[in-house]
Amino acid sequence: MPHPASIRSQEPVAHPVRTSAVAVAVTIACVLPVFLVGGLAVQMREELGFSPAGLGLVVAAYFGVSALASVPCGALVERWGGAVVARAGVLVSAGCLLAVATLARSYPMLVGLLAAAGTANALGQLSSNALLARHVPARRQGLSFGVKQAAIPVSTLLAGAAVPGLALTVGWRWAFVAAAGAALAALPAVPAQGPLPTRRPSGRAGSATLGLVVVGVAATLAAGAANALGTFVVDASVDRGLEPALAGLTLTLGSAVCVAARVGAGWLADRRAGGQVTVIAGMLVVGAVGLGLLALAGSGPLVVGVLLGFGLGWSWPGLMNFAVVRLHPQAPAAATSITQTGVYAGGCLGPLTLGPLAATSGYPTMWLTAAATMLAAATLMLTATRLLPTPPTPLH
Repeated sequence: MPHPASIRSQEPVAHPVRTSAVAVAVTIACVLPVFLVGGLAVQMREELGFSPAGLGLVVAAYFGVSALASVPCGALVERWGGAVVARAGVLVSAGCLLAVATLARSYPMLVGLLAAAGTANALGQLSSNALLARHVPARRQGLSFGVKQAAIPVSTLLAGAAVPGLALTVGWRWAFVAAAGAALAALPAVPAQGPLPTRRPSGRAGSATLGLVVVGVAATLAAGAANALGTFVVDASVDRGLEPALAGLTLTLGSAVCVAARVGAGWLADRRAGGQVTVIAGMLVVGAVGLGLLALAGSGPLVVGVLLGFGLGWSWPGLMNFAVVRLHPQAPAAATSITQTGVYAGGCLGPLTLGPLAATSGYPTMWLTAAATMLAAATLMLTATRLLPTPPTPLH
């Protein structure tokens, strides 16, 4: 009997290019709240009064809710379809962005609104995973997942550009209004919900196997370390003496490198029969070197550290989703919800622990701790390669 992945690869594929574009738009719309807060932290904390530890708590609340919502949202996608859930995620994200612009008059209110926005993150990520898995040919899924995950550093890039473009001119609240408008612009691109598969996934499809759990734990450590880049690099650069506008452009540079790395890694994955998790481990080792360089003084280590940290230490999520989908083609949202829970848990625990560390011991100590954490994640990824089954070879 042929493998389910082989069966699915023979099914008609509807508008793969449009599906990839929709996945990118939905992903950007649903992650804008948290990265906009990170990019505008310097301006926001002057009005709302929070420290680096307070910024860490805001980001932790967002990703903590994302982690709790991930598995339930994966089940919703499998039940209702990717298009319906994608629209819901965009609407929740836009609503939270507008609420931050108009209602965030205190730090506790900001924390609560970002926590609510975490549900949009889970809805958008898992719905876009399902759309790509079901409407893009297997031979192009590596690239499509790389492009989709590149949407996240695009959000960071937009956040960095918002510092000189809006926050330093008309104010940070208008940056959130503009982001809400951009999120709502993604709604018309989401196609109508097509018929769902009549055959539901079996009880084992997408279940939490030991291999998936180990990948999820590794993703927790890796995401916790890598999220420090998007969350703290602007504030750390200002602390080092850079002007706020130049610090925002540093974040933009790193985000642009991460976009290229995620797309390139996906393109290369389509040309490999397997071994994606091993490649991820190598990326994390190089990314850890970049994080370590950020602890050194001088503009040279800062630039190289940002390039390596963003370019390799934060370019692996697309490969992870691609590998998981190949192993669970009949329940892609349910399966990736398990590993995405790890990513979101890292997004929560990383800032929650690294933010206070930066506040008490300084940013150099925080960067070295993040580097060690990323090395531990690489070790766990290598361990997972011995627990995961060999993925099927897609038909070309």
